[in-house]
Amino acid sequence: MNDTLKHRIAAALGNDLSLIEAAGKTAPVRLMEAAGTTIDADEEGFRRLTGDKLRDLGPLTQARMQKMSAYLWEVNLVANRIVELQVAFLLAEGVRLEAGDDETQAVLDRFWFDPINQMDLKLAKKVRELALFGEQCWPAFVNEHNGHVRLGYLDPSQIATVVTDPDNGEQPIGIVTQKDKHGASRRYRVIVNGPEDIFTQRTQAIRATFDDGDAFYFRINDLSAGSRGRSDLLAQIDWLDAYDQFLFGEVDRAQFLRAFLWDVTLTGATPDEVTERAKKIGPPSPGSVRVHNDGEKWDAVTPDLQAGGTAEHARLFRNHILGGASVPEHWYGGAADVNRATGDSMGTPTFKLLSMRQRFIGAALESVGLYVLRQWHLAASRGEPDLSDERFAVTAQWPEMTARDTTSYAAALQQVVVAVGMLIDRGLISEERGLVMVEAIAGRLGVPFDAVTELAAAREDALRRAEADVFRDPVGADE
Repeated sequence: MNDTLKHRIAAALGNDLSLIEAAGKTAPVRLMEAAGTTIDADEEGFRRLTGDKLRDLGPLTQARMQKMSAYLWEVNLVANRIVELQVAFLLAEGVRLEAGDDETQAVLDRFWFDPINQMDLKLAKKVRELALFGEQCWPAFVNEHNGHVRLGYLDPSQIATVVTDPDNGEQPIGIVTQKDKHGASRRYRVIVNGPEDIFTQRTQAIRATFDDGDAFYFRINDLSAGSRGRSDLLAQIDWLDAYDQFLFGEVDRAQFLRAFLWDVTLTGATPDEVTERAKKIGPPSPGSVRVHNDGEKWDAVTPDLQAGGTAEHARLFRNHILGGASVPEHWYGGAADVNRATGDSMGTPTFKLLSMRQRFIGAALESVGLYVLRQWHLAASRGEPDLSDERFAVTAQWPEMTARDTTSYAAALQQVVVAVGMLIDRGLISEERGLVMVEAIAGRLGVPFDAVTELAAAREDALRRAEADVFRDPVGADE
């Protein structure tokens, strides 16, 4: 220790150098700064947002995606069309939840038409926001006396973290909301139709910390290794914005094309004469008469901005966006090169995607309906219901998305029936196999049936008719 340091420390210790000398003869002491961290009870149930294995957008990117999707749906015609076409095709004719018997059906109807739930009125908004934000969270409130369920709504922008099962990364088990102005957040347990013991002990302990209520959570455009959903417009956001800028640029150019100026040529004039003439000259008003000599020439000059190819550029950008969303060009007014045959075939990929989304929404609604029946059953102190019971078989019934062109199917049905009859008469196929062939075409007409059941019923009808004929006209009655 040098003398300067000794004197500084001595001053701090009351100028007592003996203390410093004694300290120098003792073993050195390592000084450490105090540090610590807070550990949550369910720390092991969380995964780092910046972890390598998490296939999610960053929190700021997720929030910006939701904000931009809602904004573009509101102001961009193509974005609005992409989302609204989906909602219209899925829900224009409505959807209905059906249960196994009259009693459970009454429970579902009471939930569906509840003045707070109003599913017929609110479902379109839920489907729209699912497409825009990529996820939906509906807190559930259960009447403990009769098990009646009402749904709330949690804005996806208020979701801070979706916690997944540590033993099954694709299963969400809890939702943590953003903190409010008081620093408090809510913790919802994700609803899974079944008792808690379907999870491991570790997962049950984590779920027990989510004590602010239960909530449904549905997400789309996600990955098994991720926890959040993505908007249907995510891939198109930049292109939608660029398309808007392009069109606004074309509006500005159209305005410039309408502008013109008068170009006046003064033959043989000196700079001073040009300056003097410019002070006196003015643009002629419409319908006026202009008189001048051969030394002055007036020309109306309009800008030539080379507008050729604008329509093709607009179509290129628009089709790039619509193609990414699997929307045919003629669904957005571009029907110049489309006839009925190509139009029908171009719609097939779109209807496949719509059917897939319909199945997802149907499964979500069926999950909600099953939860409603479970809570009704539990409130009646009957315990956890047997989900294999047909009474709890909840199905979402959808009408046809589009009107079927039955002409071709009707003609095909007639031909198949004739062919099947000939094959059965010649003993080449069985009656059951023949009905399976007929069933394939009848299903296209919206009249599906089970070949085995239908064959048995047809044979019973034939037997009854034969017995009735024998009763009316017994053998030997005419003799």
